[in-house]
Amino acid sequence: MADETDYPRSRNSAYTTLAAGPGFRHEIEVKRSRFITVLARVSDDDAARTVLAGLRREFHDARHHCFAYVLGPDRDVQRSNDDGEPSGTAGIPMLEALLKRETAPGVADLSDVAAVVVRYFGGILLGAGGLVRAYSESVSGALELAPLVRRRRLRICSVRVRHAVAGRLENDLRAAGYVMAETAYEAQTTVLRLALPDDPEALARAAERVAAMTAGSASLRPGETEWIDVPIS
Repeated sequence: MADETDYPRSRNSAYTTLAAGPGFRHEIEVKRSRFITVLARVSDDDAARTVLAGLRREFHDARHHCFAYVLGPDRDVQRSNDDGEPSGTAGIPMLEALLKRETAPGVADLSDVAAVVVRYFGGILLGAGGLVRAYSESVSGALELAPLVRRRRLRICSVRVRHAVAGRLENDLRAAGYVMAETAYEAQTTVLRLALPDDPEALARAAERVAAMTAGSASLRPGETEWIDVPIS
C-alpha cells in the first residue's frame, strides 16, 4: 500500500522504501520449517496492523506470525513482536534486518516497510540461535529481491500550457531528466507538474529551461513540497 503520509517536521528529505503495490513475498525452508516473509509498504501503525491481521486470516493455520516494521523518514517509529517464539529470537532480528539493509554503499535508510514472517513448524527444534538466523535471513533475503524506490521531498512546480503543446513539452521535460508529477487538465489548458529539488538554484535553472522550451510563452510556478517516489538509478 502506498504511503500518503506527510512528514513536515522530518530532518531528512529522502529515504528508501518498498515500491508501491500489493507487497512482496519470499519463502525459505529451514529444517522442514517454512518461513514465509511478506513485505508491505505502510504509512502508519494502523496500516501495519491491518497487514498483519490480513496475514493472520490468510495463514490461519500457521503457528507464528512474527512482525517488525519501521516508519517515517527519520525511522523514529520501530516495532517488533515475537508472536510466541522465544523472546528476542524473531521480532528483533527481523527489525534489525530492516534497519541494517543498505540501500546504497554505507547507507541504511529503509523505512515505511512492514515485514511479517509466517512460520509453519516442521517438527525440528531450531534452538534460539537457529531461530534468530532463520528470521533474520528470511527478511534479508526478501529485501534483496524486493523492488525498492527512493522517496524524496520535492518542490512541486506547475507549468500551464495549451492542450496542443502539452504532450510535446512533457516529453521534452522528461527527456531533460525532470521528474514529472500528476498532470491536471483544465478546460482550456493543461497543467504539467514538475517535482524539483527544493533549493533556489534548482528552481531557477528549471524556470529558465521551461522558458526556453516554450519560447517564453509559459512560466514555472513553485508550489508546495510533497513526498514523491523516484526510481533508484
